[in-house]
Amino acid sequence: MGMDSGTKARIFEPFFTTRDKGKNTGLGLSVVYGIVQQSDGYITVESEIGCGTTFRIHCRVSLT
Repeated sequence: MGMDSGTKARIFEPFFTTRDKGKNTGLGLSVVYGIVQQSDGYITVESEIGCGTTFRIHCRVSLT
């Protein structure tokens, strides 16, 4: 539960994973990051080892 600062710094990199080789591709968070950015939004991440991680997706809404 939770991530250290080194892991947190890399979580949106394509193919980055903390799992054993051959277990998943590590594309999930990079895909989400790309979609959110293309939608003019951003993601914040809070993490504390032993407590867990919270991701927040923020969007910018245009009222035109």
